[in-house]
Amino acid sequence: MDTSGKKKNMATKIRLQRHGRKKSAFFHLVVVDSRAPRDGRFIEKIGTYNPVTNPATIDIDLNRAVEWLMTGATPTDTANAILSYKGALYKKHLQVGVKKGAITQEQADANFATWLTEKENSVQNKRDGLANAKSDADKAAMKAETARKVAIAAKVLAKTSELEAEIAAETETKEEPTEVATEEVTETAEVAAEVVAETAEVVAEPVLEAETAEETAPEVEAAVAVEAVAETAEKVTSETTEETPG
Repeated sequence: MDTSGKKKNMATKIRLQRHGRKKSAFFHLVVVDSRAPRDGRFIEKIGTYNPVTNPATIDIDLNRAVEWLMTGATPTDTANAILSYKGALYKKHLQVGVKKGAITQEQADANFATWLTEKENSVQNKRDGLANAKSDADKAAMKAETARKVAIAAKVLAKTSELEAEIAAETETKEEPTEVATEEVTETAEVAAEVVAETAEVVAEPVLEAETAEETAPEVEAAVAVEAVAETAEKVTSETTEETPG
């Protein structure tokens, strides 16, 4: 049974058949019976199409695609755009010219080779442009991030300087009255020591005179007074020392 004749007489379409995960579609370019469901059985797979990459990745068997076009296969709109992008429609046009005798096969091949070279250069230029744009965008993002970090560092430094200034001001405010209070306490202690010394001398005079005589009640009272004055002097001195900051 001649299946090739059956295929030629069959109404065929070239369309995309979806594969891949959600939000990551991947398509097969297939030849199907026009009456077949969208993702049903296909006659032949002639290529693949990946729209996720930039530019899109298209890999097709160009010769098989041209053969199906020459036998009357009708591409869908998306498939037609893909075939045009890869040069299948242009090659079909050249082959029609060869069949009609308008040009030779050598001329058709040379024309298609020239077109293919120009197309590849155009695609490469697009890739280079995208790469340069991405590089520029990365540099701009890095520059902006550096500027942001510098601004944050400047704010932190300014805040730290303000805190140090506040701490220094508070320290100076606290040290001034402390120095004044220290001077006052020292003066008070010196005056108290002088008073105690004078009192001790006044009280000690009758005690010294009584050393050559017998002890009497007034002499005992004088000795007791001397001890009391000495204790008072020691107490004042100790309290002054405790109040004076170290």
